[in-house]
Amino acid sequence: MAPFARRLFALLFLLAAATTTTTATDVEEASALLALGAALDPTGRLLPSWAPGRDPCASFEGVACDARGAVANVSLQGKGLAGTLSPAVSRLRALTGLYLHYNSLRGGVPRELADLANLTDLYLNVNNLSGPIPPEIGAMPSLQVVQLCYNQLSGSIPTQLGNLSRLAVLALQSNRLTGAIPASLGDLPLLTRLDLSFNNLFGSIPVRLARLPRLTALDVRNNSLTGSVPAELATKLRAGFQYGNNSDLCGAGLPALRPCTPADLIDPDRPQPFSAGITPGGSPNSDAGHGRCVGAHCAPSTRALAAVVVAAVVLLAATAAGLFAFSWRRWRSQRVASRASSPPATDSAAKVPSSRKSSALASLEYSTAWDPLAADDRGGGGGPSSASSFPQEVSQLSTEEVESATRYFSELNLLPGGRNKKAAGGGVAATYRGALRDGTPVAVKRLGKTCCRQEEAEFARGLRMLAELRHDNVVALRGFCCSRARGECYLVYDLVPNGSLSQFLDVDASASAAAAGRVLGWATRISIIKGVAKGIEYLHSTRPNKPRPLVHQNISADKVLLDYTYKPLISGCGLHKLLVDDLVFSTLKASAAMGYLAPEYTTVGRLSEKSDVYAFGVIVLQVLTGKRKTRTTQPPSPASDNSDVDELVDANLRGSYSPAEAAMLAKIVAACTNEDPDRRPTMTELLQELGTI
Repeated sequence: MAPFARRLFALLFLLAAATTTTTATDVEEASALLALGAALDPTGRLLPSWAPGRDPCASFEGVACDARGAVANVSLQGKGLAGTLSPAVSRLRALTGLYLHYNSLRGGVPRELADLANLTDLYLNVNNLSGPIPPEIGAMPSLQVVQLCYNQLSGSIPTQLGNLSRLAVLALQSNRLTGAIPASLGDLPLLTRLDLSFNNLFGSIPVRLARLPRLTALDVRNNSLTGSVPAELATKLRAGFQYGNNSDLCGAGLPALRPCTPADLIDPDRPQPFSAGITPGGSPNSDAGHGRCVGAHCAPSTRALAAVVVAAVVLLAATAAGLFAFSWRRWRSQRVASRASSPPATDSAAKVPSSRKSSALASLEYSTAWDPLAADDRGGGGGPSSASSFPQEVSQLSTEEVESATRYFSELNLLPGGRNKKAAGGGVAATYRGALRDGTPVAVKRLGKTCCRQEEAEFARGLRMLAELRHDNVVALRGFCCSRARGECYLVYDLVPNGSLSQFLDVDASASAAAAGRVLGWATRISIIKGVAKGIEYLHSTRPNKPRPLVHQNISADKVLLDYTYKPLISGCGLHKLLVDDLVFSTLKASAAMGYLAPEYTTVGRLSEKSDVYAFGVIVLQVLTGKRKTRTTQPPSPASDNSDVDELVDANLRGSYSPAEAAMLAKIVAACTNEDPDRRPTMTELLQELGTI
């Protein structure tokens, strides 16, 4: 028994130790979050849920935990936080994303962030942070996105940032940074976007930046850069290279720059002017000048040569000092002019950078877990799409742009009927109104990870199908963005201003003048019906730019949107290709409750083009009667005389309609809602019949 007792005791000890360790970890993370919250929100009014005794993973606003219960994300963007970023954040060892942008945080960027070995996304942009960029950040092995722009950071750009081998985005624009652009940034193999604009940087553009294999965007506008622009930049980046307001730059193939003289040309194998040759620790970097001495032994020289060298050094030092003073004055004047021509800085949206050039792919700035668009196409055409698979009309939007457009998904911007029921796993699909930075009004559908199909190839095929839909009576996808770390996708559409058709049903014209203004005229009703029919027929068709037919599955008055001219546009097309079955089923139940769901679904369990025809018939009936729900469970039979027509047509029209056209519409309703799907007409046949009205 003794050996067994010893093994049992050892097992109990290990279990107790594991429990103690887990508890200690939980306590330490909770303590770190409380310290972080107290520093971020010194008033204690903006983060009331961050209170002692609560479970951070379940109760703390903006905190998300991983499967082990460790804090993985802190998302508090746009909360009006006016405190500081506490070094206590470094105790959240499992943190992968820190999103504190669009606040008013002050103080410095803590060097303790370097302890966060798993951090992939650092978003501190659009705050009031000051002081230098900690060189310790260069030791964070997982960083992929560093957003420090639109602050008051000063000092030089640390050369250590060149050690971030996984970095894809570095945004440092609109700060007070000085010194040269570190050539070490040319050692970042995955860097795709580098923004250093609106600072006080001087010297030349390192040639090594032009050789970065994945760089697509480089912005150095409004600095005091000099010398020749590497020829590879103009050839490789084209519109992705922005360099305005650097009057001492020169280069070939760039129309806004003067031609270079021999004095401007830079030998890429020699040290570049104003190079940051010495690191903060005092060690020369890889671009420092090649010394003429080895150890203590120098090449022989004469006194005359030494005198010339000394004189040259003195002259160069004086020239550099004069150039620095000139650059400083020039930078100050540029900043004053820039601020005078920009909106007031009190509005955080005014501090947002202008949109960069669109591309056909989603913004995949994040790095962990769910990634529906990362893999290459798989065999058989079933894999995710490449950039060429998406039409040019579908543009890239970053998470910053989506958040800014919707005011950080403010509940005030939630569109009527824009939120669906929770799907399995707790995901919610919601739609918000917003405005892009150029003023374009948009609608943004926010899809949680648990709302979306988890098979990457299946999700990508559905997204590609949505991107292909282009018709005058179908709401077209404008852009999209997938955030892996947040586990969300955003679908961006043009906002249709007059809302849904359902808002023009059940109108009591006698209630008010506003209500009377929502009574649709007869000609408008006919136009809406024809437009909806054209949109559905397009979905069911195959065309050169639309190789596959599509069944909508969920057509309703809520899905028919009206623009300023009351032209109808069908929304929600193809969403069932992206969403999980539970969420699709919940929407179908809502359709059934309103009478849109074809009866055969209950027997065969599938939807077809004839199911869409049935839903179209119900919409025609609603437009005809002006009511969401009819008085009978089955649509009325075609009118046989004018008295029947009068009972059928919306009384708000007060007789201003065509009885013959109303009778034809009633006939269409009866044909479309026939219980036998084989006896329902096709949308092509319906369009031919509607063409006679």
